[in-house]
This record gives sequence, C-alpha cells and structure tokens, in this order.
Amino acid sequence: MTKLRLRQVAEKTHGKILQGSSSLTFHKFNIDSRFTEPGELFFALIAKRNGHDFVPHAIEKGAAGAVISQSIFSPDKNFAIIQVNDTLKALQELAKKVLLEHKVHVVGITGSIGKTTTKEFTSSLLSRNFKVLKSEGNFNNHIGLPLSLLKLTKKHEVAVLEMGLSAPGEISTLTQIAPPDIAVITNVYPVHLQFFCNIEEIASAKKEILEGIKKQGTAVLNGDDPLVKKIAKDWKGKKLFFGLSKENHIRAQNIQKTGMKGISFELVYGKKQKKINIPFLYLSHLYNFLAAAAVASAFSVSIEDIHSLTKTLKPFSMRGTLSRLKNKIILIDDTYNSNPAALELALKELAGLPSKRKVAVLGDMLELGEKEIDYHTQAGKQVSTWGWDILVTIGPLSQHMAEGAISSGKKRDQIFSFEDSEEAAENIWSLLEEGDLVLVKGSRGMKTEKIIERLKQKGS
Repeated sequence: MTKLRLRQVAEKTHGKILQGSSSLTFHKFNIDSRFTEPGELFFALIAKRNGHDFVPHAIEKGAAGAVISQSIFSPDKNFAIIQVNDTLKALQELAKKVLLEHKVHVVGITGSIGKTTTKEFTSSLLSRNFKVLKSEGNFNNHIGLPLSLLKLTKKHEVAVLEMGLSAPGEISTLTQIAPPDIAVITNVYPVHLQFFCNIEEIASAKKEILEGIKKQGTAVLNGDDPLVKKIAKDWKGKKLFFGLSKENHIRAQNIQKTGMKGISFELVYGKKQKKINIPFLYLSHLYNFLAAAAVASAFSVSIEDIHSLTKTLKPFSMRGTLSRLKNKIILIDDTYNSNPAALELALKELAGLPSKRKVAVLGDMLELGEKEIDYHTQAGKQVSTWGWDILVTIGPLSQHMAEGAISSGKKRDQIFSFEDSEEAAENIWSLLEEGDLVLVKGSRGMKTEKIIERLKQKGS
C-alpha cells in the first residue's frame, strides 16, 4: 500500500491542513463510509450523494482523517482534516503524483466488452515475471482508477488498469491520471448509446486511449474489429494486433470447442506456436485471452510461460460461470452486465452445448438510448434464431424481447415474463425441467444475480 503523511497528501492535493498532526501516516484511502477501516483517509466526494454527510460515519468506523471541500465539525482534534477546492480532483491529483513516484509500467485496457476479463488474463500472464497491481473489480472510472493507483507499492512493476467509458472525454481524463505504456482496445460495440449518437462516436471516444499513450508506447488492438482498425489507422506508434485472422501478430488457429470444458486452440505467438486450453465458454473470452497474450509479448514473456500460466486460469464470477445443479440442470451465470453485442454472443456461443432444453433468462439492457426497443426486439429474434426453447424476460424493456421472439416463431406458451428479478427468483425453479441449460443475463441495474442465488439454493 502507498504510505503518505498528512503533510504529503496536502502538498500533492494543493490542500490546507485544518487539523491533525502533519506527520500522521495513511496507507488506506476510501470514498465510501460503509467500507471504512481504521486508520483510513476518507475523501468526501460530492456526487449524487454528498460525501461530507458521511464523514461522521467514517469517523465512527475508525477513519483517521478526511479530505473535504465543505465545512465539517469533528470534536476530536486529532482527527486529520485537509481542505481542498474539489475533493474528486484532489483524489485524482494524489493518484497521479503517486504514480509518478513509482517506476511502474501502465497497461490501460478499454473496449465495449471484455475489459475486466482481459485485465484478469493480462495480470495472470504477467504474474510470473512481474509484480502486478491490477484494478479491483470494475474500478475503471474517474474514481475507481485513482483508488486503485493508491494501492501501489515500491514492489510493483506493472499496473494493469481498466479504463471505462460512458461519455466522451472520460478516457482522456483517465489517461491524464495514468498515461499508458501499453494501451489495449478490445473492441467497439453499441453500448452506452444513451450518451452517444452512434457507434462511430463510441469508437472516437475509445481512441482517446491512443491519444493519451506515452511516447514510445505500444497499442494492442483487435485486428478483427473494423472500427478498432479504423481509429488506429492514423496512429503512428507501435501496434500489436490480435485476433483470428492471419494478419494479426498474436492469433489463434485450429480452434475447437470442447463442450462444457471450454476452448482448445493453437496460439500463434510470433514465430512460435503452442497448443492451449482455456476453461471458458465464449469465443469472446478467446479474444480477451489473445489481447492479454499480446500484452505479454510486449513484455517479452515467453510462450512457454504463457502455456504454463493458462493452467491456472479459472472462470470469473458472474461472467459465464458454469454450475451444475440437481436434476442435471446446467446454470450459466452471466449476470455481471448485458448489452446487445454481449447478449448475442452468449446466445450464439451457448446454443451448441448439449442439453434437453435451453432456457434464456434475460433482463433489460440499459443505457441504449433511442434504439433500446429495437435492440430488445432484435435480441428476442436471436433467441429464436439460435434455438433457445424457453425465454424468460425480466423488466419492461424485455417485453420487447418477447415480441421479437414471437415474431420469429416462438409460441406464447414458451415465454414467461416477470416485472423484476425478485419476482423471477421466486418462480423460475418451477419452470425448469431435468437436463435444462439455463442462461441468466441482464444489466447490473436489473440485479439478475438474485435469480442465480435462488436457483443455487433450490438446486443444491
């Protein structure tokens, strides 16, 4: 963990110490009073809720200090307080300056889908040769990324960071905090369209990671994605392409799906080749692995090390995880998030797995803008196209999935609809039969993980 004295925090954030000993040391930093630990420095951010209202709670939980931009009262004069103009900018500036003090190579990963999986693969493939810091969970925005950087230690050699996007300019902000030595673009798909006019605008926003890369940096790019290639065409730095086509530097060939066991393929890694097996169900996971392998090649990791490290890979929670329930029911937990591209891939990739029936439990896809109805209708058609036997919809938008499925030949008695995940969780077990394959997927706001929890309870 980063260790900073109160005086150092004030200097790096251009703040003023109002109270507390300037020599007081902090090694933990937080923005959520619910998860405050003793000795932490609490940043009172102002967003939908005002963090200053939660400083007393942070104190109760043991926080030793706070960074504020509004007046607060603390009866304990030993409680450290730093006054700044803007607490969010202070957090970002602190993280930026901490990074500058560490000799760390930054890997920045962006893309419409697969950022977290690519981050996990990348950190795994680098772990034998380097001490790696990776962003936790989905800490990929203007708040999460600085908090990740504040966990740097002198031992770290590489920081693998997600750089998320929901609006133009956000990735630019992130690269100003942590300029990448290696910038990864996994793909460009129609997500977060609520904040963009079209997919071309999304692609342009993703390009910000290339504009923020360090001099002599390397871009790791999906060579099978036309929009990725388009936005990188005029970028003059070093490029490493990954994908399935022969033009890519790092690629997979002779791909075979091995049922519930995952994917087998031959990794082409420069002039070398190696047979690889990964325990993941989706072809998109293969692309994520290839992106990570391309990053590893930029760090001169050998193909032998990559082959050895793949044996330690395990499916990631809520991202296509397979569970076997009683009555020979197979449950696929893909509840981390959903968008049109990711849903289409899931429906297509899982369609070939052996089962008595295939049951798609699908929640609303959020932040899709004006075309949200069209996207949900199309998803319903895909349920029929790929041969899913039962469709369970959750939420008002998913009613359009039902309409799309019916228009493509699905019978009404093959479709069940619920208002929310809680209602679905209460009723879904009774809809299943022995030998079913069940996919559960929806946007985070739909809380479809509740359905997973109930199915596991019933099926244990």
